[in-house]
Amino acid sequence: MTAKLRVNDRLYEMKSDTRIFLVGPMGAGKTTIGKLLASRLKLEFVDADKFIEDVTGANIPWIFDVEGESGFRDRETRAIDELTQREKVLLATGGGAVIREENRQFMKQRGVVVYLYASVEQQVERTSRDRNRPLLQNDNPAETLRNLFTIRDPLYRDVADLVVATDNRHPSAVARDICEKIVSFLETH
Repeated sequence: MTAKLRVNDRLYEMKSDTRIFLVGPMGAGKTTIGKLLASRLKLEFVDADKFIEDVTGANIPWIFDVEGESGFRDRETRAIDELTQREKVLLATGGGAVIREENRQFMKQRGVVVYLYASVEQQVERTSRDRNRPLLQNDNPAETLRNLFTIRDPLYRDVADLVVATDNRHPSAVARDICEKIVSFLETH
């Protein structure tokens, strides 16, 4: 089964089992851009963190407080395993999903992975007022973001089939750009 998709006045066939996974740091726009992209590509949009909250019945900061980061990461791995097996899905992962090798393997083996790159400066700007990010609840969130970027950027790049910069770009422009790149990627793979 296929779905027809129009990109730049050309008609493409999208397979019914198409899976797209967005990775990147906090503030890169995975949820906002993911929703736009899923709508364009006629895919189900799932935010991994929201899925975990819905299944758990608790928010991410509470999970971190009660179970610690390792407890949250265990939940995240189970969620990514389940969600990457769905058909016709666009999954926005949490910023730290790439830390675990098994998560990277689930994504690499099951779909197209897009790294939404955002500079540390852009991340700081976009996350400065968000109190729902446990790793940033400290005296120097900018330093935390720099440290996380140093560790995670190579992992994002390793898992990614495509890298798209989001700094100072409107989400709809990024979604259009990704849509075109995904169609080209799928035509050649």
